[in-house]
Amino acid sequence: MAAKDRLPITLRLYRGFTRSMAPFAGAWLKWRLRRGKEDPDRIEERRGLPSIPRPEGPLVWVHGASVGELLSILPLLNRIHARGFSVLLTSGTVTAARLAERRLPEGVLHQFVPLDAPAFVERFLDHWRPNLALIAESEFWPNLITEGWQRDIPFVLINGRLSSRSFERWRIMRKTATALLSRIDLCLAQEPEDARRLAGLGAKRIVTTGNLKFDVPPPPADPAALAALERTLRGRPVVLAASTHDGEEIMVIEAHLRLRRVMPNLLTIIAPRHPERGRNVIESAEEMGAVPVMRSRGHLPDRGTDIYVADTIGELRLFYRLAPIVFVGGSLVRHGGQNPIEPAKLDSAILHGPYVSNFATVYAQLTRARGAATVTDAKSLANSLARLLDDPDLVRQMAATARTTVDHLGGALDRTFAAIEPYLVQLRLGH
Repeated sequence: MAAKDRLPITLRLYRGFTRSMAPFAGAWLKWRLRRGKEDPDRIEERRGLPSIPRPEGPLVWVHGASVGELLSILPLLNRIHARGFSVLLTSGTVTAARLAERRLPEGVLHQFVPLDAPAFVERFLDHWRPNLALIAESEFWPNLITEGWQRDIPFVLINGRLSSRSFERWRIMRKTATALLSRIDLCLAQEPEDARRLAGLGAKRIVTTGNLKFDVPPPPADPAALAALERTLRGRPVVLAASTHDGEEIMVIEAHLRLRRVMPNLLTIIAPRHPERGRNVIESAEEMGAVPVMRSRGHLPDRGTDIYVADTIGELRLFYRLAPIVFVGGSLVRHGGQNPIEPAKLDSAILHGPYVSNFATVYAQLTRARGAATVTDAKSLANSLARLLDDPDLVRQMAATARTTVDHLGGALDRTFAAIEPYLVQLRLGH
């Protein structure tokens, strides 16, 4: 490697450390396996050992870490595959792998991304020999990027985002960030602010293409499960607190108890961001005097149920269709907010807290258009819910405005595909 291309000391130390830790990967993977975070039948993929053969011809490798990234890149992946290219999708979570099994078109391959140790990365790249790598959002794994760059694999960051918090962390190690980002051939940023942050850390070629999540169609719901819940809830007012974090459920339960005094048949559905926290939500509700039940135990809410804890994976789409009013979590605590695009596309009136820096642009647009409203605590949440529950026309108006707003923010899929099409043309010509 030429002197000017030499890795900074931080990346060389990281490379040495991850190489030395590779022999202990088995113990770490077993620990994750016990926690349900790995697939026992495919755990060797995490060591870079393939479970399926590589197809002939040019191969496009697309990586999305978890369910959110995977959902946003599926339409792009489908478009690339429809052009006749072999596609390998990698992800890092069991839930994303399960989603891939259900949603990938026939012929698109899925593997777990290898742990970022040199030996595992080298095995992965030796087998798959990708001709183009598309990495979603902010997956800056040092060994994957540097090893791929040494093999002349073009890396493109798609749907790129960099929060202010991440930017400040990377800025402390600016040489490290520059060494990684300069090895990415093209960065396609979600927002102008993301583009500015990427440029500030040394990215070379940057284009703002928008957020692919705006172009994802609303996910389907299980018709039988939806019908069963609709029968159970017929005639009851329903509100949903979606993707809540620790500290928010107590405020949601308190808001419910305030409303229960004047609306005794109200049902509040709480879908925690991390379903394994369902038991904690149940305990909080019981301690506060509410009557909860858990969906993961197979229960449906009856007339005596106050709080329905939706602690299952992949069913949020059901509850968006049941509740015309949605509080989107991660926003009453300093998390930065969760994505409001899906409830907006499914005709929900949206409430959120003040901490929405993760999705600042879309929340600003929704608030400006009056498709969403801000709450600050349990009391203001209860007041906003009371007003909306008392005014169905206002709910419909907010929901329609929210849907129109996110529809107008679309177009990222076409812009992203146009940006990567020259790479696909080169692959076609090269083979």
